[in-house]
Amino acid sequence: MAHAVLICIMVVLTDRQRLVHRDGHHLDPSTSRMRVHLQLRCVSLGGFFPGLYKSDLPGGEGWAMETITVSTHNGTHMDAPYHYHSTMNNGERAITIDEVPLEWCFSDGVKLDLRSYDDGYVLTKNDLRNEIKKINYDIKPLDMIFINTSAGGRYGKDDFLTKGCGISKEATIYLLEQGVRVTGTDAWSWDAPFSYTAEKFKKTKDPAIIWEGHRAGMVQGYSHIEKLNNLDKLPSHGFKVSAFPFKIKNGSAGFVRVVAIFK
Repeated sequence: MAHAVLICIMVVLTDRQRLVHRDGHHLDPSTSRMRVHLQLRCVSLGGFFPGLYKSDLPGGEGWAMETITVSTHNGTHMDAPYHYHSTMNNGERAITIDEVPLEWCFSDGVKLDLRSYDDGYVLTKNDLRNEIKKINYDIKPLDMIFINTSAGGRYGKDDFLTKGCGISKEATIYLLEQGVRVTGTDAWSWDAPFSYTAEKFKKTKDPAIIWEGHRAGMVQGYSHIEKLNNLDKLPSHGFKVSAFPFKIKNGSAGFVRVVAIFK
């Protein structure tokens, strides 16, 4: 009998760092905060049925309903190639989340345990190859690659945004060249935490190190999932993953409920 493990986070928290749009304008975190307004089991039900009174309803209750204002990048979500840049595949128009192929979103899963790497470390191509060699597995097209970092156990904690390692551009392209189209992490980002990258940039002034794992999508379009959960409960391979994103027209990302499925 098959069983499944939920590997996404269902509680949506506010990202505390300032955000920057592609046009350079800053967003205050308060404008991207999830605001859930619970509509009480409501008298408004009567608006659909003239003559209906609250006393006519079971316990005087109508329906429960929520109104949500939230960034598509809050909680567990899948990024579309459009999030990284307006182009992919060396110049083609980048696809949005509603255009991500379904075959990318249901496939064999592979987990790499990278918790031993220091926070802020950026894995090279050789690092990644060695980690794959450790689990005695050959990557094949459409495998979904998930990295379990030190950030996994810190979701909801004050230091979450500074935890975990990242994947370099060359290492990401190495996966994409083997046909991988979806990757995932339990950290805030596929890249190293921005605080570490900012320190490096301060010294080197090299803009190529900024968001380099994401920018690999300019070379080959791919999606990745951020803020996963329970990756420590998964084996290195031998499971399927279902990760279909919420379909938002022209969106750069979509919320996703990620499930690992075992036979």
